[in-house]
Amino acid sequence: MRIIVLFNLKPGVSAEDYQDWAKTRDMPSVRAMTSIDDFRCFEVTGLLGGDGKAPYQYVEVIDTNDMDVFFAEIGTPLMTEVAAEFQKFADNPVFLTTNELIVV
Repeated sequence: MRIIVLFNLKPGVSAEDYQDWAKTRDMPSVRAMTSIDDFRCFEVTGLLGGDGKAPYQYVEVIDTNDMDVFFAEIGTPLMTEVAAEFQKFADNPVFLTTNELIVV
């Protein structure tokens, strides 16, 4: 299953501080989980074909191989701490679970 997280930074949080934390704490911790196949974070740079403001500043894409194990792992003390840190940066993140449409 792929989890997509859409979010903006909270007022007063700098992009530099968030990105440093994401690169040094969040991404290594999540990628170390056995239930994770891949985890990437993207900074939104704009709207394709438009010059308006994008509704979100960041997108995370998390590929899981076992949701039961994922839920067990996010309940560990380390991941509970990382999640609490994330909440200090992210303003009302939206977590979407997805299934890929397969074309035969």
